[in-house]
Parts: sequence; structure tokens; C-alpha cells
Amino acid sequence: MLPRSSLGAALVVLCGVSLTPTLHAAANAPKPRPGVALHASPEARLLEVYRLLRAGDSRQALVKAESLALDVPNFQLAQLVYGDLLLKRRGKLDALAVPPSELPASAAAQWSQLRQEANLRLAALTERPPENALPRQFIDIPPSTRHAIAVDASRSRMYLFVNDAHGLKLVSDHYVSLGKLGVDKKEQGDQRTPLGVYFITSRLGGAQLKDFYGPGALALNYPNEYDRRRGKTGSGIWLHGVPPQNFARTPQSTDGCVVLANEDISQLLRDVSPRRTPVVIATRLDWVARGQVDKERGMARALVEQWRQARSRGEVNKLMGFYSPQFSSGTADLTEWAKVLDQEMNAARGRESELKELSILSWRDTSEVLIVTFGEVLKGQRTGPMKRQYWGKEGGQWKIFFEGVIG
Repeated sequence: MLPRSSLGAALVVLCGVSLTPTLHAAANAPKPRPGVALHASPEARLLEVYRLLRAGDSRQALVKAESLALDVPNFQLAQLVYGDLLLKRRGKLDALAVPPSELPASAAAQWSQLRQEANLRLAALTERPPENALPRQFIDIPPSTRHAIAVDASRSRMYLFVNDAHGLKLVSDHYVSLGKLGVDKKEQGDQRTPLGVYFITSRLGGAQLKDFYGPGALALNYPNEYDRRRGKTGSGIWLHGVPPQNFARTPQSTDGCVVLANEDISQLLRDVSPRRTPVVIATRLDWVARGQVDKERGMARALVEQWRQARSRGEVNKLMGFYSPQFSSGTADLTEWAKVLDQEMNAARGRESELKELSILSWRDTSEVLIVTFGEVLKGQRTGPMKRQYWGKEGGQWKIFFEGVIG
């Protein structure tokens, strides 16, 4: 084993790369906002090294970096930062640093990705989400949904929210790796991460998977009905971990999945519930004030309530006005679906329906979409089917283009 004092320097020499630009970025970064809580995770410890550099305390930064490098030897970025600090202290950093243009292609790509990873992690310290704001997509989350997840691809960052009596609250955020060719997945094998609103469908334990996926995975319902409507293909998009010998992967290094450090995916595996937990993946999250979310919630609820009333009262013509001419349930077009609705209303015999555990999520790209999930329970009954609808804007009016039972 290498002596402690030479560990980081040897890593830099062997790799042939230096993260000098990331040290300069750390030194020149704005001070973190007061009150930003950092847990004692490896990433938080690395950010503390950056903070100390910003404060001009390079000696303590080196102490912290050495401790982190020894405690988490598979955290490649931390090892390289430690090596740079050792060389900087000895005045040898410039002599050993190799410009990216002179590196072999594979090493240059690694250098670029590690530099990007360092900058993204540093941004997580200095560029926090606005206080008391939420991603625009989370319009209405029922109490039965305990967590919600949002991924900002531009920041390689995942945000975990807990849902309590006061609504959604951001409780943690984590670095993630995404597709090798970026985002906006369109077809099988394109090595892109999909963009949209998804739900966790199942939990896969480590015993079911190869070591490549770490302690486990959470599967997403890609492609969703909006994706299918636009002809998108592919499958097997998961949130998962990394092999035991790794701590993390570089920002764009997956075949389309969202990859976290093993301790982070372990937290999700423990906490989140399949089938209920929404996962938003956006190029860039749009954080809005809660008042704006409240306004959009009221409008969306009113729309769904109009649909419910027409259905409960057996107002066939009015009810069918809520459906798109391009409607498809996957097995029935609009004409066939009208027969299904007529049968269901006849079976209800005029009894009012109640929508329980109502969830409303939104998505905006080239068009606007609402994803509405609810349990439909007839008066006098205790349970009913869990349904999901996809609404889209057509000629300025909201229309349902998919509806189906999901449980």
C-alpha cells in the first residue's frame, strides 16, 4: 500500500491528468448560501474541501481531502483533488499537469468528464433551489404518496422530497449520472435518458441483479403513454447504483438510466414506494413559488371535477366532449371507448363516484400534458379501480388522449 503522503500524487501521475481547473473554480466560487445543510456524505466532505479552498484555508483543505481519500478510496474525483492539493503544496502541480490536448483520446475524455463532475458537484453547493419553491410539475400530490423525485439533467442532480401534512419538502439532493449521449430518449439503444413524468413501478433488490447495478434498482414506467403517442421506444430505464469497486460514474456515462452512488440508491430503496412515487426528469427544472403551484392545482382540480360530474350524472355527450378524437386506451379507440363508458355508467346506476388519492402532475415540452391518477370509488363502496389519464391541449382545450386502469 502506498504511504499516505504519496497516495494522491501517485494517482495523478498514473492517470496523467490533473484537476487544476477545478481547484481554481473552487477557489473563485461564490460563498455558499448561509444555512445550507451538508450531511457527512462523501460528496458533502468533498464540498467542504472546496469551501475551505474558497476561504483560503488550503492546509485544512488538504487535511480534509486526505481523510476523504483514505476513507473512500474508490471516489476517483476525491482522489484526484487530493493529489492536486499535494502537488500544489509542493509546488509541482504545473510540472506534472498535462494539457488535455496532449492526452490520448480516452484520457482526454476522462479528464473532461471528471472536470465536469467536479464543477457540477461544486454548483450543488453554491446554486441551491429557491427557498420554498417546487418543481412546476408537482401540481397535486396526495397524502398517500410519501415521496416525490425530480432530476435536473443540466445539473446532474436528483432532488428527493418528502410529503407530509404541510406538503412537499425538499429533504436531500444527490449527484447522478445520465446517458452517454445526453437526454431526450427516442428509441431503443440510443444511450439517452428519457425526459418526462414517470412512476416507479417496482423495486429490484441487489440479489436479483448483477453487481453492475449496485445494491438495487427502481424501475420506471418508460415509455409512458405520452411517449408511446409520439412513437418513442425502448425499455429498462432504472434508477440504480454502481459496482462495489466504484463510488460514482461521470456525468454522461450510462446507457440511459439514472445512476446514483450506492449509499444514495440505498436510501431510495429503503424509503420510496413503487407505484406511487413520481419521478420527473427534465432538461432543467423550473422551480416555482408554492402560490403558483396552488393556482395551477385549483385549475386542474376544477377540470377533473367537471369530468367526474359528467360521468357520475350519466351526461354522455358532455362526458365525451372531454375525450380527444385521437383517444386510445391501448386496446380501444374513441368509438369503442364510448361503449365502455356507457357500460360503466349503466353499471353505476346513477351513483356518485368519488375520486380518492388524486394525483396531478404536469409536463411541458412541445405541448402541455396533465397526468392524472385516482382511485374511483362509487358511493356505498369502499374500494374501486385505480385509474390514470393523460390530458393534452388540443386547440386550447384540455382533452383526454389516454385512460386506463393501473391497479
